[in-house]
Amino acid sequence: MPGSLEPLDLGVQIPYHFRCPISLELMRDPVIVVTGQTYDRPSIESWVATGNTTCPVTRLPLTDFTLIPNHTLRRLIQEWCVANRSYGVERIPTPKQPADPVMVRSLLSQAASESNSSHARLSALRRLRGLARDSDKNRSVISTHNAREVLLGVLFSETNSNSSELNLESLAILSSFPLSESECLLVSSDPDRISYLISHLSHSSIDVRVNAASLLENVVAGTRSPENRAEISNHDEVFDRIVGILNYPLSYPRAMKVGIKALFALCLVKQHRHKAVEAGAVEALINRLADFEKCDAERALATVELLCRIPQGCAAFASHALTVPLLVKIILKISDRATEYAAGALLSLCSAAERLQREAVAAGVLTQLLLLVQSDCTERAKRKAQMLLKLLRDSWPEKSIRNSDDFACSDVVPY
Repeated sequence: MPGSLEPLDLGVQIPYHFRCPISLELMRDPVIVVTGQTYDRPSIESWVATGNTTCPVTRLPLTDFTLIPNHTLRRLIQEWCVANRSYGVERIPTPKQPADPVMVRSLLSQAASESNSSHARLSALRRLRGLARDSDKNRSVISTHNAREVLLGVLFSETNSNSSELNLESLAILSSFPLSESECLLVSSDPDRISYLISHLSHSSIDVRVNAASLLENVVAGTRSPENRAEISNHDEVFDRIVGILNYPLSYPRAMKVGIKALFALCLVKQHRHKAVEAGAVEALINRLADFEKCDAERALATVELLCRIPQGCAAFASHALTVPLLVKIILKISDRATEYAAGALLSLCSAAERLQREAVAAGVLTQLLLLVQSDCTERAKRKAQMLLKLLRDSWPEKSIRNSDDFACSDVVPY
């Protein structure tokens, strides 16, 4: 259900007192502030987050930022939604209340204490995981209580033994939090911890493998030390296992997202990109490219361009029949960044073999590039397109040059 309804379209008017005074939309999680006014939780939280310290309606100072759920009003709104469902109004769900900081501190204390039973510690971790899964607000509350330090301690408490449920539960929670630079260094500088984390990439559970890959990507991306990043990417079988996650046969969007993030982070280490090629990353990228969402497709194309910069990667992509047609098709289709990476990959491939130049021209790259240089794309994308057009000058069909109106309106002239 959208945040607001159109009365003229639906034939129903939202009662004034059901609307948030800030957004003027139907309230889904009404809360009362210290002045007694009621607002929709996201609206008043956004108001306070931007530095406002007064009540939007009364202009009185908010001496206490505690938000009290207005259960009575929420139930009235739900009843109104049900009464007007014939107009297309859907009942708003009962919102889950944000995590209580006191309870979060207690749960973290229980999880960290080795004097507690494993069952008690596991129960605390599972409750924390449920809270973290519920909302960004909960994750923010948990994060402000040194949760990552506690969870890292639990996760790596027994790196020389088989993983217990405590370790795996800690791993699952950590995978949903970004680590600080010092925390990344704490993990990346310890070979035993890295080995322990990478061992989870071959766990029997796909969820555990994805959680491990997520944390590993977090560590690699957040580590400034080139030596530490290189040591991680040089680890035996790390690329094989990450590519295995990308190739997971069942539909699992999170595996795709985490897999490509981890692969890209590892491929930033130039000296070990050949390991990605040897692990089958090229085929996985080409086969999965059409399945990625926008931001993941950008990251996948950036990885393709990185691998095209080494001889092994360029040769592997050149030998795949779908590489050139797919890259040509993607230009201008996804985003400016995706266009830039696709053009860069094509430039590397076409610079390596005349056969690929002919394939690109046959796939319609000339029209794509001419449209690109006249678009509002990035300057780097246009520069790559111009270099590619110049490289392909000997492969341009003479007839298409004479007869194409595209050339007449382009700043790029045939060489």
